[in-house]
Amino acid sequence: MQPSSQSARSAGAARRGCGRRSFDRPLLVPLAFLGALFANAQPAGEAAFLSQVRQLTYEGRRAGEGYFGADGRTMVFQSEREPGNPFFQIYHLDLTSGDSVRITPGTGKATCGFLRPGGREVLFASTHLDPEAEAKQQAEIEFRASGQSRRYSWDYDPHMDIFVAAPDGSERRRLTTSEGYDAEGAYSPDGTKIVFTSLRGGYPPNVLNAEDRQRLEVDPAYFGEIYIMNADGTDQRRLTHSPGYDGGPFFSADGQRIIWRRFSEDSATADVHTMRIDGSDVRRLTDFESISWAPYLHPSGDYAIFSSNKHGFANFELFLVDALGERTPARVTFTEGFDGLPTFSPDGRRISWTSSRTADGSSQLFLADWNHDGALAALAAAPARAAATDDQAAAADDARLRRMVEFLASDALEGRMTGSPGAKRAAEHIAERLQGLGLAPVGADDFFHGFHFTAGMAPIAAKTSLATADRTFEDETNFRPLSFSADGEVDGEVVFAGYGLAVPGGLGEGYDSFANLDLTDKIALVLRYAPEAVEAQRRRCSRRCWRWSGRRTRR
Repeated sequence: MQPSSQSARSAGAARRGCGRRSFDRPLLVPLAFLGALFANAQPAGEAAFLSQVRQLTYEGRRAGEGYFGADGRTMVFQSEREPGNPFFQIYHLDLTSGDSVRITPGTGKATCGFLRPGGREVLFASTHLDPEAEAKQQAEIEFRASGQSRRYSWDYDPHMDIFVAAPDGSERRRLTTSEGYDAEGAYSPDGTKIVFTSLRGGYPPNVLNAEDRQRLEVDPAYFGEIYIMNADGTDQRRLTHSPGYDGGPFFSADGQRIIWRRFSEDSATADVHTMRIDGSDVRRLTDFESISWAPYLHPSGDYAIFSSNKHGFANFELFLVDALGERTPARVTFTEGFDGLPTFSPDGRRISWTSSRTADGSSQLFLADWNHDGALAALAAAPARAAATDDQAAAADDARLRRMVEFLASDALEGRMTGSPGAKRAAEHIAERLQGLGLAPVGADDFFHGFHFTAGMAPIAAKTSLATADRTFEDETNFRPLSFSADGEVDGEVVFAGYGLAVPGGLGEGYDSFANLDLTDKIALVLRYAPEAVEAQRRRCSRRCWRWSGRRTRR
């Protein structure tokens, strides 16, 4: 999808949030003819990277965001073409025959399709379960018919969830159910994992502090983070913890790393990052002072391609950056308008992207042959990227630590009382940070170790009593059972045992209230705390050994 910053929202041709965009019906005229046609009109600077450029989709208001299947002969894309529904739906395209079929239900909004490697399944995000889906469709149709216009902005609909289906749209299954936007999913190369973006950290809004509630209303993308789960939707785990939008993640071809875009906290800029699949070893590949987003790694692992408006507010172009981010990005496209959401074929010889270089200026899906050697040469010639100064690195560390402390002390965690939801959220956050640092738990599968404790206890009045031969005591007025006492009945002679202390130590150091007392089958009556009216040496021992006077540590 398209970038979520204010700058990106204002760019009419830009696309939304998966790191990819929409498309339409396949080309029905000879590709060789179109390749020649676009080659003649192609800017000279692009020829070093692209050849046989051709438009793939034509149908609908706009289309794009195409992703190749593992065999390179199929693709999924999104398009606004359904009668009665102005929003995107996901389609499966046979690149050999040109046939396409809708995968999503046709109701609501859909985005971010991705073909599962080695399987006959398609991943996508959709709001078709939203009870208001059809009403929202009608409202959008009426708005467009009125002639009004609005600045482009991707809708982080809280009803958006991730689904999987067969390429013909059958056998549909829901994978995510969390409140808040879940989308931008992509499979790992072996098809066992899914990496995706979620705004679930902003929901429910009533757990947020006042500042974050306002953020959620004005800029919900601020809460976007990267998550990973098994292909069946189990074991959903958070990988990123940075304020500002983290989205559009993809796996590297070897399945060892994830690449994504990270927006600054104020949404003014975005840059390309990579990390290991456990969230550790985060590397920033660009520092481009612009909106740099929709990154996708070449199958070789040598570099990534992404889109940026470096050369114009509304002019998004494609750029390359080396896999370690050591070089300044190299420009790939030179066509005014929108070029973004690029992806490579599995063999790395073709590229698909969304572009407004159409006859009517609408965004559609394009395809071209890719020059890998030309890309390597361009990167080799690019100047080295300046490293961050010590002061900049220290400032970044200070800001990171401050955000961690602010989170743990925030109103949303409600004081972190033991056993409370706030304490659980804090524990999960700390565990995720430890995992993100590359640490592993010792002798366990995770960082959590359960324990039992008494959160509260109240005596049952009808079953609680204390009496002596000549007096009955009133519960909660004359006596109070301790919370750690066991249930039961006791009857016996009462023996006074002083402070009830048994402090280890030699002569003149130790202290034993039970010396020479026979407490067999008797009830011991003791004073609270430790003795004070004793000589200075004994008083120092009592204070030094105060832990022996606790209620639980008395013999």
